[in-house]
Amino acid sequence: MATSTPAANAAPAAAPRSSKLVIGLLIGVAVLAAGAAGYMYFQHKPGAAAAEAAKPVVPEKPIFVTLEPMTVNLQAEGRKYLHVGMSLKVKDEAAKAQIVEFMPELRSRALLLLSNRAPDTLMSTEDKSRIAGEVRDELNRPLNDTLPPQGITSVSFNTFVVQ
Repeated sequence: MATSTPAANAAPAAAPRSSKLVIGLLIGVAVLAAGAAGYMYFQHKPGAAAAEAAKPVVPEKPIFVTLEPMTVNLQAEGRKYLHVGMSLKVKDEAAKAQIVEFMPELRSRALLLLSNRAPDTLMSTEDKSRIAGEVRDELNRPLNDTLPPQGITSVSFNTFVVQ
């Protein structure tokens, strides 16, 4: 009977230690699962996408090149003139540099495009919008076979006087 007593005593002593280990592992797994669930909730909650979408978008700073005002003759009885000042909105600094470099040729293109028009084709807002588009298209044409278009995105009139 002496041999069975130490074996019987050893088994109950080992049981509490292994049950503490299992309980510790279960608590550790539960803590990790709760942490993962919390992370997933805060990363994928419905309000997170709305909050990201609601952030204001900061627009890029526009780049403008201002042309010196020009005066052109109009087709009319008597002497009629168009005095116009324009600003060109460009896509980047490289486009601005190219426009500044070739400014005399671009001004000449604009003068030729605007000259010899009838005064009554320059009065309405629609006429001015159409002319702005024509000026943009004409000035965007490549200056030679090796250069790209100028990158002008829009034309704004600073002055526009028919006299």
